[in-house]
Amino acid sequence: RVGAEKAWISFENVRFLLFWLSLNVWLFWKTFLLYYHGPQYYYLHQMLGCPTDTKATFGVHLKIVGDWTERFRDLLLLHSSQDTEILPNFQQRNYPKLYIDGPFGSPSEESLNYEVSLCVAGGIGVTPFASILNTLLDDWQCYKLRRLYFIWVCREIQSFRWFADLLCMLHNKLWQENRPDYINIQLYLSQTDGIQKIIGEQYQVLNSRLLIGRPRWKLLFDEIAKCNRQKTVGVFCCGPNKISKVLHKLSNSSNSYGTRFEYNKESFS
Repeated sequence: RVGAEKAWISFENVRFLLFWLSLNVWLFWKTFLLYYHGPQYYYLHQMLGCPTDTKATFGVHLKIVGDWTERFRDLLLLHSSQDTEILPNFQQRNYPKLYIDGPFGSPSEESLNYEVSLCVAGGIGVTPFASILNTLLDDWQCYKLRRLYFIWVCREIQSFRWFADLLCMLHNKLWQENRPDYINIQLYLSQTDGIQKIIGEQYQVLNSRLLIGRPRWKLLFDEIAKCNRQKTVGVFCCGPNKISKVLHKLSNSSNSYGTRFEYNKESFS
């Protein structure tokens, strides 16, 4: 009887241990999902910086969306009520300290290791590609990359101004160095009631490459395959899952030009 009681106690201990472990796993999973899909993750993604190997400093691009980013802006700026696309810098004595982990690698870095690359950005998903564009602005000849297709899809015309200056500088640099075919820029404004333009005379280069609507991905892949026969094209995407799935499917599809597409996915919510 004593042996039976010990066995029963041991069995109850095992049941309690299993229950405790299951509860902890469940709590961890709920916390992970809350973070990964919650506003904190969304806001943090808006703050990705764009450093390069040759620059000692880098920019933090912060999109003001909701109370979290509004409070962060108020800590940095004295006059945060100004309704401007890019807020001016103000002299302020006590700035909060910011600690940054990194640098961390990303799949988009591999775009420089292909002879031909297709980079597709959705909204703020342009940030990892901004680092690549900055790197090419420093020096493009030292990399294997010889042709870059850059596709950027945004809902609002103002979003293109985040990196409009960078795109224009890179375009002008390549024209001056007699390589206008190095980068193919296509900007898509997905939601609009009519024809719009990026405000500013310096952005005429981009306005001529601004299209209304969404990309026709199948036609785009066919055109790239036709222009790059028998080559391997690196495909990189940082944007919504819907775009990612379409690009992944097309990358795995065959074509009549012998062109191979290799898909690489950037992390995005």
